[in-house]
Amino acid sequence: MRVLHLGKFYPPYPGGIENFSAELAETSVQNQIPTAILAHAAPRTHRTEQRMQNGVDVTLAACHGQLVYAPISPGFPRLLGQTITRFKPDLLHLHLPNTSAFWALLSPAARRLPWIVHWHADVPLDAAERKLRIAYRLYGPWEQALLKRAKAIVATSRPYLESSTALSAWQTKAQVIPLGLGPISTSVDEYAWPVIPGDIAPLRILSVGRLAYYKGHDVLLRALVSIPQAVLVLVGSGERESALKQLAQELGITSRVRFAGTLSWDDNDLAAAYANANVFCLPSIERTESFGLVLLEAMRAGLPVVASAIPGSGVSYVVSDAETGLLFAPGDSNALAQALARLHTDAELRSRLGSAGQKRWREQFSMSAVTSQTLALYRRVLDCS
Repeated sequence: MRVLHLGKFYPPYPGGIENFSAELAETSVQNQIPTAILAHAAPRTHRTEQRMQNGVDVTLAACHGQLVYAPISPGFPRLLGQTITRFKPDLLHLHLPNTSAFWALLSPAARRLPWIVHWHADVPLDAAERKLRIAYRLYGPWEQALLKRAKAIVATSRPYLESSTALSAWQTKAQVIPLGLGPISTSVDEYAWPVIPGDIAPLRILSVGRLAYYKGHDVLLRALVSIPQAVLVLVGSGERESALKQLAQELGITSRVRFAGTLSWDDNDLAAAYANANVFCLPSIERTESFGLVLLEAMRAGLPVVASAIPGSGVSYVVSDAETGLLFAPGDSNALAQALARLHTDAELRSRLGSAGQKRWREQFSMSAVTSQTLALYRRVLDCS
């Protein structure tokens, strides 16, 4: 069994889908499944890259930029045919959303193979970006054609599957396999947090994610105002960075907030930030937050989680309220502040939620468990082809 993944980008390009697909491929190789990935190089990389990385055959197509989040990569269809000819896969595993995956519909070599579509997220048509809604008029029919052609569809949670309009016609061939995460393979150092004058032990809050509107970081900053003993490290970069720094200044909390930028597991800083935090917070406000892979990172580190209970999202599937973390209404900074304050004053609760979350990650969201389910699906699809 030989498997070719079609992805959007690939690490070290940051992103939950990118990290998950790479780790799934590497774990598949460890299970004696020859695996290749065809994705895009980072935007404005004008040459194609090809290498073996941790046993995975990786090809990254030159990418000249993005148009409404779609990679501009004229060479991708040619590389798709070449990679199929060279690698000779038995199965295609397509990670969506990704416009370049649509080339499989036009490739005779790809159409001869069975496909699995991994549905990471809907295109967020309720988002504030009008250009996205306009572009979807062209994107939508191709998306549905891809789903029709797929032998199986993987959704990352039952709530997201049941609330997805795009998947509504394809429920019978959809299977829920959650995202997963392997164990930490690096040693962990200390991490320097913002300091509060005096002898009070601060609540060290960590939040990780792209600084985008739907992540709700403004909600977290407003909640921080009423918890003077709390400090925050905000990991990530994005279009909202300047506005969030301005908001922190207006709220008078600049000394208690560190904008850490993008951190990588490779340099150990991100692992250190998780290891030295007290609480992890994911304050996203929209269903664009389809799963929250960072929640698994926090649970793996033994951190209690405070997250938004977003209707139709997988967040409340990942976080079991009052068992592995605390959930609050999206956008409610007062409710978030109350949850954080409760964890600050109750160390025993922090410990209990963190331990339960770590156990839940190990049993349900470990990469070994997720890979086993995925390989079983591969075998069923190939047996029926």
